[in-house]
Amino acid sequence: MDQLVDKTLREFTDLLASGEPTPGGGSSAAMTGAQGAALVAMVCALTAGRKKYEEYDALARRTRIGAMRVQAALLEAMDLDSRAYEGVVAVFAMPKETEGEKAARRAAMQQALKDSTLSPLRTMELALEGLTLAAEMCGKCNVNAASDLAVAALSLRTALEGGWANVRINLSGIEDAAFTGEYDEKGRRLLEQGRSLADEVARWAGSAIG
Repeated sequence: MDQLVDKTLREFTDLLASGEPTPGGGSSAAMTGAQGAALVAMVCALTAGRKKYEEYDALARRTRIGAMRVQAALLEAMDLDSRAYEGVVAVFAMPKETEGEKAARRAAMQQALKDSTLSPLRTMELALEGLTLAAEMCGKCNVNAASDLAVAALSLRTALEGGWANVRINLSGIEDAAFTGEYDEKGRRLLEQGRSLADEVARWAGSAIG
């Protein structure tokens, strides 16, 4: 598959609408998160260099750099997720006539599901980073961009929640109890932290918008 990040918006959404298994919800969640991070960077750009927000200039510039890094990483995560799930799809084509073939197929599927768990977890981690940056700008950014920061947080929360949905569905097919326990705990912790930050941004933006 060509790099998803190099496709036009229309090409990407047409791929999503097709009957192909990839790209799917995981890549879409990552793309939505990238948009959210980009909006955080935009809010910072609209704050830095403004005399009214001079005391927050250094914060805005620093946060903008961080948000752009998260944006780039989430764009990479779009392809990471699709490639990981393509590994699951490939297993379905493996032979399963003999007992040996069936055992090899089961082992390959278990590994593919583990790989497909790690990619959306990465999206969750990046979404949490983006939400942390968004929350840091609450009350310290150009108030005219409050609605943009609200949309940023909503987009990053979608990436977080979407990543969690994909983590969960892959964990449900994994037989390794230690693996499922570890990554279920990690995912739930990321989810709790991210939701709290998203709510914080929503509350501030709501009061700023009026």
